[in-house]
Amino acid sequence: MRARAARLLAAGALLLGACARTTAAYRATASEGAAVREQIAAMLVRSAANWNRGALDAFVEDYLPSDTTTYIGGRGILRGTAPIRAAYAPRFAPGGVRDSLSFVLLDVDPLAPDVVNVIATYVLSRRVTGRDSVTSTGPTSLVMRRVEGRWRIVHDHSS
Repeated sequence: MRARAARLLAAGALLLGACARTTAAYRATASEGAAVREQIAAMLVRSAANWNRGALDAFVEDYLPSDTTTYIGGRGILRGTAPIRAAYAPRFAPGGVRDSLSFVLLDVDPLAPDVVNVIATYVLSRRVTGRDSVTSTGPTSLVMRRVEGRWRIVHDHSS
């Protein structure tokens, strides 16, 4: 009976140790963090360029193609890239209003080697009487995963 209790205690200690290791906070090195920030900044520039040239499919490719990918905005929660694409489609249709998009990157927080939380501000503007006029701005929070070397959005909350 004591041998069994000792084995159970040892197994419990191993399990507890494993759990402690897997729940410890991930800390990227300064160089890893800087590299990831550069990659995310480049991805946001590319995404805005796709938006601005009217390339809806290229813009949506920055979202992970999955039914679990989510977008939360003024219309509620959308799940999957097809509904996300459908929500954006009217802006890209002939006659649709699609102001020029840019991002101000505020924070990139690596959560794991291939997962980051990104906080930025989106800015929509349009040319009015020879100068740009901001039509909308707001916060955006993105959870992104690096899949096959490419950062993709898995959760987008834009207000």
